[in-house]
Amino acid sequence: MAIWTITKLTLREASRRKLLLAVAALTLIVAVLSGWAFHRLIQIPCGTPGNRYPCPPAETKLLAATLLILLMFMFSFVLALGAAFLGAPSIAGDVESGLILAILPRPIRRIDVVLGKWLGLSILLALYAAIAIGMELVIIRFAMNYQPPHPILAVVFVVLEAITVLTLTLAASTRVPAMTCGIVVLILFGVTWIAGIAGSVGAALHSTTIQSIGTVSSLILPTDGLWRAAVYNLQPAAVSLLQASAGGRGSNDPFFVYSAPSGTYLLWAFAWLLGLLAIAAWSFQRREL
Repeated sequence: MAIWTITKLTLREASRRKLLLAVAALTLIVAVLSGWAFHRLIQIPCGTPGNRYPCPPAETKLLAATLLILLMFMFSFVLALGAAFLGAPSIAGDVESGLILAILPRPIRRIDVVLGKWLGLSILLALYAAIAIGMELVIIRFAMNYQPPHPILAVVFVVLEAITVLTLTLAASTRVPAMTCGIVVLILFGVTWIAGIAGSVGAALHSTTIQSIGTVSSLILPTDGLWRAAVYNLQPAAVSLLQASAGGRGSNDPFFVYSAPSGTYLLWAFAWLLGLLAIAAWSFQRREL
């Protein structure tokens, strides 16, 4: 009951911030502009200036998939940014302001505070992702007649990526000031993404050393692996078959993936998430206020 109370308070506090209104307005603008751009792109013919012809359906489908993945990359970054800067002050800010001292004397455990804030912010991120990405999926379906193979799974993996960043931020905010926490987590997120690209390049060049960099980074912070799982469910099956027939030479493209992460890796990512959430609760429990 206390967890749900903290969850509702977290959602209410977030809804009062003008940040949500600004993000909603910008998302609506992006949706309108992307719809207009998709409609214009579908009308552009293929061929040379002297030999124009309607683009084949396969090329149009590949173009639509590429644009959709680019948009999803933008939304994944926005969600990661939001997770870092919403999660960083959620505990550290209350500690610094002394607000937490007014909450904890009540019959509320510290673990209730951590889980309640984590659940509230996770719900907020999931709602935003579902609405924003859902709009783009509908727009590209009507504008370019393209629907990804598994759109719901793709949204789930993007949300899990954001929740992973949120969990890391909450764990760090139990010990680190809010501003430092947000900056450090975002740097780690960016470094992991770059290391993932390096690993893909290493696989294409058959360099075990470079490939190991991407593998280790995706185990330490599984955001890049979850992003690749989202991309795999967004790209057409023909892209995966083409990359497989090329022996993985196209896997160095950061916007397409050679194969989906294994079930073992997804289990590791889930265990990592639960483990870090437990560490966050334990760290806050041990902190002197």
